[in-house]
Amino acid sequence: MRASILDWLGQHPLVFQLVGIAIGAFAVTVGYLIAKRYVVAWLGRLVKRTETDWDDALHHNKVFVRLAYLVPALLVYYGEQLVPGIGEGLDALIQRAAVAAIIWAAALAAGGFLSAANEIYRSHPMAKTRPIKGYLQIAKIVLYLLAAVAVVAVLIGQSPLLFLSGIGAMTAVLMLVFKDTLLSLIASIQITSTDMVRVGDWIEMPQFGADGDVVDIALHTVKVQNWDKTITTIPTYKLIEGSFKNWRGMSESGGRRIKRSINLDISSIRFLTERDIERYERFALLTDYIRERKGDITAANEDEASAGDERVNRRNLTNIGTFRAYVVNYLRNHPRLHGRMTLIVRQLQPTPNGVPIEIYTFSGETEWVAYEGLQSDIFDHLLAIVPEFDLRIFQSPSSHDFAAFARARGEVGGAA
Repeated sequence: MRASILDWLGQHPLVFQLVGIAIGAFAVTVGYLIAKRYVVAWLGRLVKRTETDWDDALHHNKVFVRLAYLVPALLVYYGEQLVPGIGEGLDALIQRAAVAAIIWAAALAAGGFLSAANEIYRSHPMAKTRPIKGYLQIAKIVLYLLAAVAVVAVLIGQSPLLFLSGIGAMTAVLMLVFKDTLLSLIASIQITSTDMVRVGDWIEMPQFGADGDVVDIALHTVKVQNWDKTITTIPTYKLIEGSFKNWRGMSESGGRRIKRSINLDISSIRFLTERDIERYERFALLTDYIRERKGDITAANEDEASAGDERVNRRNLTNIGTFRAYVVNYLRNHPRLHGRMTLIVRQLQPTPNGVPIEIYTFSGETEWVAYEGLQSDIFDHLLAIVPEFDLRIFQSPSSHDFAAFARARGEVGGAA
C-alpha cells in the first residue's frame, strides 16, 4: 500500500511537491506551537518558583517568547531540503528568507535581553544616580539597524559591507533623520555625568508645565508625574537647553524653607507701658528678653537723664519689637524646626497693607504634607497670639466690617 502511494506520487510530481510543502508547513506550525505554548509556558512557571530576579526580568521582557520565533525559522531552514521538487531558485529564496528570519528573531531576543538588563539594573541603588536606560536604547537602535542591514543583504544575496560602505554618502540624511536621537544621546551623557537629574527627584520646569517627581529617564524623554497625577513628557535635550529647578538639595539637606509674612496694622503699634512690661515678663519665652532689655534701657536712660522726663526723650520697648522677640524665641524652641539652619524674623518695608513681619526659617519636615501641616500650625499660633501684644492683623474691610460700621453709625445717630 505504501509503495503504491509512493509510486503514484512519483508519477504526479506536482502533487508530491504540494504534499511535501503541506507536511513541512504542518511540522513548522506544530514546532512553533510546542515551543511557545508548552516550552515557554513551562519556563514561565519555572521562573515564578525561583528566587532570583534575572529570570523574572527575562520572562517579563519576552526574551523566551522571542527565542521561540527561532524554532519555525530553523525548521524551515533545515526542513526545506527534504521537500521534493523544489527548484534551485526557489530553494535559495526560501533559504535566504529563513536566514533573515533567524537574524531578526535573534535581534528581537537580544533587544529583550537589553531591556531585562535595564530592569535588573534599576533594582540596584546606583540606578538612581547613574541610569543606563538611554545607553541601552542607543544599543537597541544600533542592534536593530545592523540586523535590518543584515536581513536586506541576505534577502538580495549581497554582502552587508556593500550597504555599510554606502552609509558615508547618507550621513547628511542620517543626521537629519536621527537629529533628536543624537541630541538626546549627548544630553543623556551630560545629565548622567553631571548628576543633574535622578529618578525620584522633584523638578520644576514651568515652560513645559512640569512640577513633580521624575519617574523615568529615557533616551528621548524624561517623564515627570505632576502633583495632580498628570504626566508631563519633556525631551531629554531640553533639560540641557533650558533651565529647571531640582529640589533634591532640599530633600538631602533635611530642611525645607518657610518664608511667609504676617501684615500688622500700623495704627496698632505703640510703646509698652510699665504694666505691659511686667505682664510680658511673665511670658516664659520673653522673660530673659524683657530682663535684658530693661537693663539696657535703664542704663541708656540714666546716661540721658539731662534730656528730661518726656517719653520721647527716652528709650522704650515697643509692642511690635516685643512680638518679634517672642516669635524668634518661639521658633528657636520649636522641636520640629531645623535648628542648624537660618532663622530670621524681620520687619519689611511698610506697605498700604500694613507692616509685614516675615518669618524665614527651615522646617525639619521635608515631606510635603508634613511640611504644610507644620507651617500651618506655626502660623495658627502666631495669628492667635498677636492680640496679646495689642497688635492687629491687617486685612481689607469685608462686608462684616461695613455692616458693623453701619450699625455703629446708626447707634450714634439714634443717640444724637
